[in-house]
Amino acid sequence: MSGAHDAHTRTSATLTLAGARAAVDAALTQAAAIGASMNVAVVDPGGALLAFARMDGAFAGSGDIARDKARTVVSFGGAPTDELYAAIEGEPAVRDGIAGREGVAAFGGGVPVVVDGELVGAVGASGGSAAQDKQVAQAGADAVR
Repeated sequence: MSGAHDAHTRTSATLTLAGARAAVDAALTQAAAIGASMNVAVVDPGGALLAFARMDGAFAGSGDIARDKARTVVSFGGAPTDELYAAIEGEPAVRDGIAGREGVAAFGGGVPVVVDGELVGAVGASGGSAAQDKQVAQAGADAVR
């Protein structure tokens, strides 16, 4: 169908619960493989939480960080959280302003889930080093692609 309606709306894809669960399961498997206790969060493109898991022994406070990492990815157009920091670190006012916003986590561990070139959600992981968090989150995102 064509016409004025098309100029005002669009159809977009989003993760399903099944996709979010697949991402969480893959991320938890990766975390176990590297010997880390992690929190893993999966959000849809609007930042709404679809799935979350906290492994035995994972820090409870890291759960909020995992959710913030995933939400940060979708809030900034799909930029992985470590790349977001790299993009703003040279501008102290921008870096401090963005990093100081509630719910923003501009450090490694948040990655986009992109299917057919479209951002359909994000995975955030927290509980290890930034590199471990990114590795775990990426395993989750890769399970959906």
